[in-house]
Amino acid sequence: MIYKGVEYTVTAVAPGIWKWQFHVGDKVIAGKTEARLNLLAIRRVQLRIDRELKKAEREITRPPDPSAGRPSGKS
Repeated sequence: MIYKGVEYTVTAVAPGIWKWQFHVGDKVIAGKTEARLNLLAIRRVQLRIDRELKKAEREITRPPDPSAGRPSGKS
């Protein structure tokens, strides 16, 4: 299935247990969720895709931190 340009899979592994996986860039995100209905499991994965896309967007647009990698100098 495709949601917001991200291809993902949702597979039943046991009654009420769903395994899911998707890719954002080079990163593979996978997990399991409990849901009686497949549509609820799909919706949960779509919400997770939304979170990961938002996080990836923040990482791209964030300016580099000039103090990163330097000691703070505080004791």
